[in-house]
Amino acid sequence: MAEPAADLPELLARFGAACHEAGLPVGPERTERFAHAVVAVDPRTTARLRHCALATLVSDPAQIPMLDRVLDTVFGGLADPSGPRGDPTAPDIAATGPSESGRPPANDRSGEAAGGSPLAAPRPPDGPDAEPPETPTATVASAVDRLGGRAFDELTRVELRALTDAMRRFRLTTPPRRTRRTRRAPNGNRVDLRASLRAARRTGGDPVAIVRRRRRARPRRLVVLCDISGSMEPWARALLQLLWCARAGSGAEVFTFATRLTRLTRALARDAPAALDRAAALPPDWSGGTRIGAALARFLDDHGARGMARGAVVLIVSDGWETGDPEHLGRQMARLSRLAHRIVWANPRTRHTGYRPLVGGMAAAWPHCDAIVSAHSLTAIDELLTALAESPRRRAPAAGGTA
Repeated sequence: MAEPAADLPELLARFGAACHEAGLPVGPERTERFAHAVVAVDPRTTARLRHCALATLVSDPAQIPMLDRVLDTVFGGLADPSGPRGDPTAPDIAATGPSESGRPPANDRSGEAAGGSPLAAPRPPDGPDAEPPETPTATVASAVDRLGGRAFDELTRVELRALTDAMRRFRLTTPPRRTRRTRRAPNGNRVDLRASLRAARRTGGDPVAIVRRRRRARPRRLVVLCDISGSMEPWARALLQLLWCARAGSGAEVFTFATRLTRLTRALARDAPAALDRAAALPPDWSGGTRIGAALARFLDDHGARGMARGAVVLIVSDGWETGDPEHLGRQMARLSRLAHRIVWANPRTRHTGYRPLVGGMAAAWPHCDAIVSAHSLTAIDELLTALAESPRRRAPAAGGTA
């Protein structure tokens, strides 16, 4: 395919539409990436074309047979990708099975597209100089495409670690707060009298230049309380990995709790790859029971009331299962809300439609939260980042509403 034909974009768009009709999650963005890959690779065989499709259109190994059926049907000469305008006698895409080898069948005329499309290419010459057939690779989609939409509790530890590079791109930002220190600013609301008098010396004592100052602003402290009880084990590992990956710009104070409170800030601050494993081994109550109210009371007594929670953004990661007294949890949440600037609660169970905070612990904490998010997968992290960065206080809906 030396020069792309004029109708190549239309052909690839129709192929993307055929994939979508067959059940693949192919939208305009993936179709565009597929088109760029076809132009860059210039596939002269259906094997190479299949590589382009695997790299850009597939996000899960289970989708590969479905893609093969579309490739066999469209580029095997059975149907036109335009849908109803194709050959009426051709079999339905969903009913056409893939070849036994998982590759396009041999009767596809070596990449010849239906209707003489611009993807058509002559058969490679036979003989000793002929190129050997290429073996397609199934695992060509990126980790984000394959795993980004899956819930953290469905991922193995190896798959979770594969998302490390993607998590490094996140930035945990909090709203700014004004400090007592000031800085020079042309439009500042305070006059720096000393600096203005020093500048007046250069103009014979006349204050021609008035120096102004404004209070500095810095991000608010981020405090994370992560539930590591048995019901939260997969989510806790994912959120701790996120905090470790984004530790450079966040400066977060991190605590874990199940039946007791453990501080992990120093352990997560290390850059070594094994730091996350060492941090996870520190809490003695990993996968234990849940006493959220007691953990909050310990945090407020030892750290929060002394200044750590004052004006801070507090992130609580928990599903709300409380083995202690829910009323005690409600009182500690009320204490925390009077100190913190904002309370964000990440509950992975709120991802389900129609969720209600019926559990005693969650129902007691709900009225004191400014935002409640799920943060159950990599693609849902954006909602968490937005909730942390919002400045105005916004209480969550009443306990009878949905999340």
